[in-house]
Amino acid sequence: MKKLYAILLVVLLTVGALAGCAEKKEQVKDESKAGVEKKTEVAFPVTVKDALGKEVVLEKKPEKIVSLIPSNTEIAYSLGLGKEVVGVSDFDNYPEEVTKKEKIGAQEINLEKIISLNPDIVLAHASSAHNTEAGLQQLRDAGIPVLVVNDAQNIDQVYDSISMIGKAAGATNKADEIIKGMKDKLTEIKAKTKDIKEKKKVFVEVSPAPDIYTPGNKTFMNEMIGLINAENIANNQDGWIKIDQEAMIKQNPDVIITTYGYYVKNPVEQVLSRKGWETVNAVKNKQVIDVDSDRVTRSGPRIVEGVEDLAKAVYPEVFK
Repeated sequence: MKKLYAILLVVLLTVGALAGCAEKKEQVKDESKAGVEKKTEVAFPVTVKDALGKEVVLEKKPEKIVSLIPSNTEIAYSLGLGKEVVGVSDFDNYPEEVTKKEKIGAQEINLEKIISLNPDIVLAHASSAHNTEAGLQQLRDAGIPVLVVNDAQNIDQVYDSISMIGKAAGATNKADEIIKGMKDKLTEIKAKTKDIKEKKKVFVEVSPAPDIYTPGNKTFMNEMIGLINAENIANNQDGWIKIDQEAMIKQNPDVIITTYGYYVKNPVEQVLSRKGWETVNAVKNKQVIDVDSDRVTRSGPRIVEGVEDLAKAVYPEVFK
């Protein structure tokens, strides 16, 4: 009996030792993996070249961030920097908690307010940098690093914006993760629409009658419509176009998308009841859909959700 106990004790000790070794190997493996991930992050101080070609030096990981435009704010939040954001523009509305952040103005920024927040970085934007250059220089003169983020005109350039802010904030891994997720989602959307034989003709209204504007070639919306295998009927002109209603009626779109439901009441009803448009397929078949403007126009991580919104509006039979 004593011999049996001795054998059992040896077996138990051996199993315990093996388990301990396995656990230690896993721990070493995890620590090694963590070490590799840690090394891929940017080490501070870091220098980032911004959209104006200026080299912005950040001595440490930013603990206080001021964002001058909603797209920058959304990128910062997606990078997990919500707590670090201390000031946002008057236009910021997503995520909801930004409405409780300190407001620093809109087209005209409140320099005194920004300086009082003592930020480690101010995220500006190339779309408005020329109008606010004097103010941005005052911030630089006050010792505050100002990063002018590129004015993205397509989805690839949105990836650049995310990478730029990620590098400046010491969140390169998270930035890469977000970009990969966006690319994977786009691949999924394109896979669902690639076999569509008859492309639907789409007309997008970004402002209501009488002054109706639509996105033409070289715009986000045109790229997004192309990604879902549809045709933008205004892609024969560049930029944002004030439309000729008769010309659009002749084009006879299958689907009409509006993006101004956040400030115009019943936009769909307005289009459906518009005089002279009764013969248009989209109106006859009641294929008029209002989509969230921010998701389809704001150059941040949600732009891919905007692509999906458009896909569901144009091809509801595919995206059930």
